[in-house]
Amino acid sequence: MLAVASSGNGPGANVPVICLSASVPAAIRDLGPAATFAWDEFFSGQLRNKHTKASYLRAVRRFLKWLEPTGCPLPRVTPGMIGGYLDTLPLSATSRKVELAALRRFFDVLTLRHVVVLNPALSVRGDRVAAAEGLTPEIKPHQTRLLLASIAATSLPGLRDRAVLACLAFTAARAGAVARLTRGGLRSDGTHYRLRFHEKNGKVRDIPVRADLEGYLLAYLTAAGLSDAGPATPLFRTADGKSGRLTARGLTGADVCRLMKRRLAAAGLPTHLSPHSFRVSVATNLLEQAISLTDVQTLLGHSDPRTTRLYDRRHREVTRNIVERIGT
Repeated sequence: MLAVASSGNGPGANVPVICLSASVPAAIRDLGPAATFAWDEFFSGQLRNKHTKASYLRAVRRFLKWLEPTGCPLPRVTPGMIGGYLDTLPLSATSRKVELAALRRFFDVLTLRHVVVLNPALSVRGDRVAAAEGLTPEIKPHQTRLLLASIAATSLPGLRDRAVLACLAFTAARAGAVARLTRGGLRSDGTHYRLRFHEKNGKVRDIPVRADLEGYLLAYLTAAGLSDAGPATPLFRTADGKSGRLTARGLTGADVCRLMKRRLAAAGLPTHLSPHSFRVSVATNLLEQAISLTDVQTLLGHSDPRTTRLYDRRHREVTRNIVERIGT
């Protein structure tokens, strides 16, 4: 059921709000039109990334559900209550930090719309999380070679899978960006080809195509009849069952992950590896070759060099030689 409300006093006053009443929790509706406006503004206006929106929505709803039996309205929530709530969550330290971030941002909007006087989550300290290295497993260069060599280029799905995995391995692009590639995203300036990736947070990056990847892509395009396809045509399509044909529908990031798991199993390689493992491999391999951290950061599309360092797997293993040399 649609509801129309005024946004109340303060910034945004007298602006009509259209929202799905059923989707707004009772704890928010009971606080009046300004709170309803804040809910709609935060979840429908401010959060543009669908994954962040889903994560923050779960976090805020979870907190409201915890708060409900206490009978405490949102304007009377204290920092101590939020700290106590976080302590009850059976989550990792990283996940609790996400929960706190969601509450901080949501209470910010409630404060801006004069629903609450102060943001009670602002002074709550989050868990301390320090990571010298990311958790994503690295796929070694020899494993990448074995994986690509294991794919028979005798069928259209095989040519597609080889081209997809080579894109991951030789551009360090994310699975979602590879899945979103269009025919117009593969272009040549007459001397070499480039791939245009649409990454997360609206980033667009052009990555040169190396010779072996170019061969895989052109072989796939020819077999799939996509050489002269329109620029908006999905580059990598889903398979039509076991017919050996491809549909007109493009792959998704999840499709790319499943495709890789299938090919890893067929090649006898560890199936805990993922498309992101290629990004770790690329970063480590280039840093081993003394490529600057700045250049690797640019290739991976990271805004912060500290993120790139998490992908570096050089000399992070404790070897037998080290422990044997401990004095006794």
